[in-house]
Amino acid sequence: MKSKKIISALLTSCLALSITFAPMASAADAAKASTDNSDLINEVMKLLENYNLSDVDKDILIRGAIDGMVNTLDDPYSQYFNSEEAAQFEHAVDLEYVGIGVKLQYTPTELYIEEISPGSPAEKAGLKRGDTILKINGIPVDETDDSELSGAAGTKVTLLILRNGVTKSYVVTRNELNSTSVFGTLIGPKIAYISLSGFTQNSDEEFAAMLKKMRTAGMKSMVLDLRDNLGGYMDSAYNIASSFMDKGIMMYTSDQSGALTPVTITSGSKIGVPVVILTNEYTASASEALTGALRDNKLATVVGTRSYGKARIQSLLPVSNGDMLKLTTQKYLTPKKEDFNHIGLAPDIEVKGKTAQLITALQIAGMKTLEVTGDHHILNINGVPFAGNVGLVKQGDKTYASSLVLAALVEGEITWDAKNKKVIVKSGTGTSTGFTLSSKEALSQNGETYIELNAFKKKFPALVWSYNATQKQLKLSIK
Repeated sequence: MKSKKIISALLTSCLALSITFAPMASAADAAKASTDNSDLINEVMKLLENYNLSDVDKDILIRGAIDGMVNTLDDPYSQYFNSEEAAQFEHAVDLEYVGIGVKLQYTPTELYIEEISPGSPAEKAGLKRGDTILKINGIPVDETDDSELSGAAGTKVTLLILRNGVTKSYVVTRNELNSTSVFGTLIGPKIAYISLSGFTQNSDEEFAAMLKKMRTAGMKSMVLDLRDNLGGYMDSAYNIASSFMDKGIMMYTSDQSGALTPVTITSGSKIGVPVVILTNEYTASASEALTGALRDNKLATVVGTRSYGKARIQSLLPVSNGDMLKLTTQKYLTPKKEDFNHIGLAPDIEVKGKTAQLITALQIAGMKTLEVTGDHHILNINGVPFAGNVGLVKQGDKTYASSLVLAALVEGEITWDAKNKKVIVKSGTGTSTGFTLSSKEALSQNGETYIELNAFKKKFPALVWSYNATQKQLKLSIK
């Protein structure tokens, strides 16, 4: 499987970005460049056309020359788009695409469906979260990648699915999808969970509507999930930041001059409740700007892992022939003037693991009672579905769960003792307890560790757990 390659391609192409639109005058200015250099380029092109051994396509030469100029900038975020590529780029930023409407999760041994978009072709075809994909159009997934799910609207893709030990083929018709960038739900003691998957041109309006809905429902705190948010339009990020702070500095920007200019909010509104932000290594660009703004203005606690590290802004410069140049024109710093480019923003509280991060954020936001259910693919917290899993592993009569999840439930942290092959759990009270591989109290698979639940309960009696053999689901809670 090629997940790392796919993710890398997304990050270096069009989605890890902060965008501002540039005025049309920029294109006109560019068209008035020195005629000396233009004459030289035309001279070389004429020589190639007249003397090259094989035929020369003039359009290809021009595009090659443009791409060559852009590539000399040594900037992975600057790109030249023809009109078709520009349209595809804008669709991608606005989360508009053709597909089946699933979010996939790779492990070293399998590919499964982590989330399904409501009303999507996948949902209509009968696919469910947690389904393992064995084949795509008859090809085993370890011999292909998820790009096979792409295609023209109206075309079909056949998936061989494994569910509860039974395999079945599903035919799904691809369709145009326009995903909302904001999802929200109220959980526990009036905790608003809001996930922001991108900064589209409508994200600020979607967020404002969701925030109003959460306030009406009695929101007392918020978890703002910016994990896997690769960025988008900076104007949307600015407007969303204005929903948290009435006035202050969102960030500093600088252009070729190097002078720092504060980007200020003057007529926003105070959020008025505690906020916890979730970040990971794919929290990038505009989502980092929002994170830095709320963190530095002491409006949020950041939980998770260090962010991606893209503190640069691109402008979309229209070209006279209808093409477009995406060019890095500014850098930005947080309100405390931190330039985190290529470094990322460090969280206030570092937590690894998708489920453990969410549990920790909910606890900080005021969640006192958590009931966590699921298996090695799916996750529910207090009956609400989330992306993630509990890391269920069954070996004979022993039942294991993710050590990260268990540590989060007891508000602790884990370390790995490589010499003694032991998982060490340090509780919130400072007590450290070890679980060794040799005793089978712990096990290690594919770079992750798991703890046998009876052994964990002996050391942490507050844990309550049960396993439903019929549904093959694990339930965890702390009494």
